[in-house]
Amino acid sequence: MKDDYAMAHLSNAEVARYGRQLILEDFAVKGQLALKNASVLIVGCGGLGCPTASYLSAAGVGILGLVDYDCVEINNLHRQVLHDEEKVGMNKALSIAASLKKQVLNSLIETRTHEILLNKDNAMGVISTYDIVVDCSDNVPTRYLLNDACVLLNKPLVSGSALRYDGQLTVYHSDGGPCYRCIFPKPPPPYTVANCSDGGVLGMVPGIIGTLQALEVVKLLTKTGDTLRGKLMIFDGASSSFRKIKLRERREDCSVCGRCPTITELQDYELLCGASANDKDADVDLLDEFDRVEVKEYKRIVDVSSPHILLDVRPKAEVSICVIPGSINLPFNSLTRQVCDESYVGQISERCVECNSSPDQPLPVFVVCRRGNDSQIVVETLKKTLEQLPVVVKDLKGGLHAWASDVDPEFPVY
Repeated sequence: MKDDYAMAHLSNAEVARYGRQLILEDFAVKGQLALKNASVLIVGCGGLGCPTASYLSAAGVGILGLVDYDCVEINNLHRQVLHDEEKVGMNKALSIAASLKKQVLNSLIETRTHEILLNKDNAMGVISTYDIVVDCSDNVPTRYLLNDACVLLNKPLVSGSALRYDGQLTVYHSDGGPCYRCIFPKPPPPYTVANCSDGGVLGMVPGIIGTLQALEVVKLLTKTGDTLRGKLMIFDGASSSFRKIKLRERREDCSVCGRCPTITELQDYELLCGASANDKDADVDLLDEFDRVEVKEYKRIVDVSSPHILLDVRPKAEVSICVIPGSINLPFNSLTRQVCDESYVGQISERCVECNSSPDQPLPVFVVCRRGNDSQIVVETLKKTLEQLPVVVKDLKGGLHAWASDVDPEFPVY
């Protein structure tokens, strides 16, 4: 524990380091001391967490907490800039702490790592020791968990998100402003929520949003400027434009921060949201084994030139990366819009007739996607829509990831 004098004064080394901040109007020594004596918890050490940690460390936040259960993967590195190739397989919280130490970005601050997946049993204990929480996660259950914990512990929550070319940022439960549940009383259906893994993200977008999250934290701690309390900042990376919209006021009937809250302790948020909190691709399990085929079995069908159709239901951008030869690309979203269209069904029927050398035998139609999730949804739809045709529709189990693992090790995966 630092002594009272050190907590109330800046050393010569600190004055030299933070001089450009100290001469700012409204910031000055009192602002730097506020940062020095503060503790901030960053939940999620990925694309948002890396820039947030960098700038809060550089700014002089006294204690920086880092939470992440996950390990560094090669597909993280285009956006998660505190990790590197040598740290692939290392826990992300430990990786950020190691990077900050190796860079000697700021030897005056303390970093604490929490290599866990936050849940209803451990969140309160971790969060209670910090002044501000920064939500750099990538899933809905964690957002509800952090919101409820911050309201119950009376902590401000700086929340950011980034997907594709777009980003969003706001501050919840600060100075009488709304909390996350005031805006979203109930979780959205799981199938309507995308993350970076299935939606993609341009690396610079989380860098921009994470840097702005650090800015909001500094403003909250130093009481300078106007925070995004009650406002949502929206960043459009495609046009490099920002806009702000006003959020609704705090709800008097909010279940966690209202006048008569019904939520007084943390819940099972994965159960509440019907989704996992681990930020990974969820495995869909919709079909019976009869409706699925292993990739090795499909490879045998290809090798003997047995008549069939292979529908690749990935977006066109993904098809440009890699494709199984001979497949027909019908993107998932397009497919679900067109399956009830008679002309579209007619095209499928014509292809079946062309490919089927034995009209008395049903033609196999296989559906493939990246991991075998979207393909199961498509198979369910096509089985109903094409039931009048002499076809048997099956899912290619495990998708292209299984193809690369079990059939063609040189096949590119992403």
